[in-house]
Amino acid sequence: MVAELIQQCISENARVALDQTEYQKRYDGLAGRLDDVQERLDAAGQAILKKQAHREKIEMFLYGLQKQEELVTGLEEDLWYSLIEYATVFSKEDIRFTFKDGTEIKV
Repeated sequence: MVAELIQQCISENARVALDQTEYQKRYDGLAGRLDDVQERLDAAGQAILKKQAHREKIEMFLYGLQKQEELVTGLEEDLWYSLIEYATVFSKEDIRFTFKDGTEIKV
């Protein structure tokens, strides 16, 4: 809608003799609004992509759990890699594992 207002402003300037200072002020205001809208649209797009990536990680996490035929009693390498996103070592006494679903445990 803002892009359409800009186009109307340009068309009016081409058809009618306008005060160019006023025209420029109006055009700059509309262009600023368009930039704001574009920034918000870009931010929303990034948020959507982030949520989609998070959803895929959760689906992989659930798939790893569902694939287990029996109760997990020991550490299996395939299960470990399908569930753990990363480990953070703060010190010898503070090691944290972050699972693909976002859960974090301190060991």
